[in-house]
Amino acid sequence: MPGMNKLPTAKRIQSLSMLCEGSSINSVAHVADVSPNSVSKLLMEAGKACEVFHDREVRNVRSRRVQCDEIWSFVHAKQKNVATAKAAPKGAGDCWTWTALDADSMLIINFLVGGWDADYANEFMQDAASRLARRVQLTTDGHKAYLDAVEGAFGADIDYAMLAKSSMAPHPARRAATAQPNARASKNPR
Repeated sequence: MPGMNKLPTAKRIQSLSMLCEGSSINSVAHVADVSPNSVSKLLMEAGKACEVFHDREVRNVRSRRVQCDEIWSFVHAKQKNVATAKAAPKGAGDCWTWTALDADSMLIINFLVGGWDADYANEFMQDAASRLARRVQLTTDGHKAYLDAVEGAFGADIDYAMLAKSSMAPHPARRAATAQPNARASKNPR
């Protein structure tokens, strides 16, 4: 019978709440007294429902400022270790989550999980453009794939800036010019 092995509503709520707070699948399974497979299935089911909801409802967004970035992660093993990994599944290796965020409300306008190349950049930007109701100021990092993707998705109907991030330490002369003068040590009258 369908639905016989479905977790009770209270356990589903407890499990999803714990997952949202950052608990691992195993710790959720232990606390909720359910199997890790049940927690994984629940997470997949909830994720699919959230994706459908987001895709349907996050449309005609009236953002003014949108920030895009990518977050690196990996599936099973880092790309450089996939060849020597034990039983690496198909799709193992580096994985990128592309995000477009309304800078004022922090709403995730769209996201895409996959590679870090021009094809993914184009798909991501086309989806972002389809969700926005008006011209926006769009900011991305220096990933070169954004250049053609933004132009292809928005044409001239965008105010676009590429923010170049620098992790270099400031020049010593600049550091000295901006440093606070040392306060004079006061003598402790004892």
